[in-house]
Amino acid sequence: MGNQPQASRRFRLRDIIEDRRIGLMLALGFSSGLPLLLVLGTFTLRLAFSDIDVRTIGLFSYVALPYSLKFLWAPAIDRLNVPVLSARLGRRRAWMVTTQAAVALCLILMAFSDPKTNLALLGLGAFLVAFCAASQDVVVDGWRIDAAGSDFQGILAATSNLGYRLGLIAAGAGALFIAASGGWTLAYLIMAALMLIGMIAALLAPAFDAPPRVQADSAGHSRFWSVRRAVLEPLTELHGRFGGALWGILLLVALYRLPDFLSGVMASPLYRTLGFDLKEIATVTKLYGIWVGIAGGFAGGWALARMGLFPTLLLGAFLAAASHLAFAWLSAGAPEIWRLTIAISVENFCGSFAGIVLIAYMSSLTSTAYAATQYALFSSLYALPGKLIAGSSGFVVAAIGYPAFFVMTSLVGIPVLALCLAVGRRGERPASGEAETDEAGNRTTGAELPSTVRASGTA
Repeated sequence: MGNQPQASRRFRLRDIIEDRRIGLMLALGFSSGLPLLLVLGTFTLRLAFSDIDVRTIGLFSYVALPYSLKFLWAPAIDRLNVPVLSARLGRRRAWMVTTQAAVALCLILMAFSDPKTNLALLGLGAFLVAFCAASQDVVVDGWRIDAAGSDFQGILAATSNLGYRLGLIAAGAGALFIAASGGWTLAYLIMAALMLIGMIAALLAPAFDAPPRVQADSAGHSRFWSVRRAVLEPLTELHGRFGGALWGILLLVALYRLPDFLSGVMASPLYRTLGFDLKEIATVTKLYGIWVGIAGGFAGGWALARMGLFPTLLLGAFLAAASHLAFAWLSAGAPEIWRLTIAISVENFCGSFAGIVLIAYMSSLTSTAYAATQYALFSSLYALPGKLIAGSSGFVVAAIGYPAFFVMTSLVGIPVLALCLAVGRRGERPASGEAETDEAGNRTTGAELPSTVRASGTA
């Protein structure tokens, strides 16, 4: 019922509540969000509370690179079958179960790796978690696309986002509260057990596998021809539309969230250095902060609707960079909860606001014919430079201190604002009434692209 195109229609609340895909998507979104902080924020806190040097903590940010490079192996997951399991469950579900089980096993490896004695093994476990979790994201997104026509994609995307946020709360506040009471080993073992939620959902999910689409079209052509069509044509189409301005657009996408990636790695060591304990950090940054981030995302959506893309793009760039001054202020003062709460409020609200605006901008740059591929390229590009540079952030902090570091990350916003003024209007599209439609009458604008649901949550 899900993967057949259908005429555009409005869904009643009863239609949404009774559709089993909603509950399944909520659970799958949870299993996608759970591993993220276990190799980022929660992981760096574990290192900080094990008295690992701040420069080493910065270097460990590289273990999360698979999240930015998953487009490299996504075609293999989309086309290859898992031996034995695919015949029983279908390709999508087999990959979901395989990657979820792999994430759980790698979390168990992390649970029994002590940072003080087995730091390299712990880092390997974190890298494998990131690789398997990024692969899970690829197949969950693919299942969602195949499970619903374009009319239902927005509902499933919102449901997935909610599940993803709940996963972040479990891996953030939940893991920290458990670690404070029972230790890191118990925390990571419980997180591994929670991956069962996604595995059960995958086993219960209908096998919405998209049929092969390229065989007839590529008959008589070499495999190289298929690669050219899959990779080069979307890039050629972008260059054809934007010309030389494409390089400015790519640079804007790459730099827009760069300050967040630079500062995010050093936030956890800062909390430890100031003297906050795990329960305080969990309550303010991982529990309260998540909901502030959700509010920032809604504010970004409201601003886009009321002000339009270009003005909101400028505002988002300014807020994202200026908000880092809150961390500079926090790092220069006493370790008081009210100060931490203000800094987290400013940072999370502004960061989520900017994240939603960037999603809208990247989505507007895609064409209907190549939307998925082009958006995957943009979304990988926006995260990759920040994660590559973030590894050196610990060395910068060691050299100049936390206050100067956060002021420096804020100054990165100046060239971003200049790029917004230069190429920001390139993403503006005609009014919604002129949006493109497919053969069945479904809207095909960029707002429902499959990978947009998490961009604001993974920074």
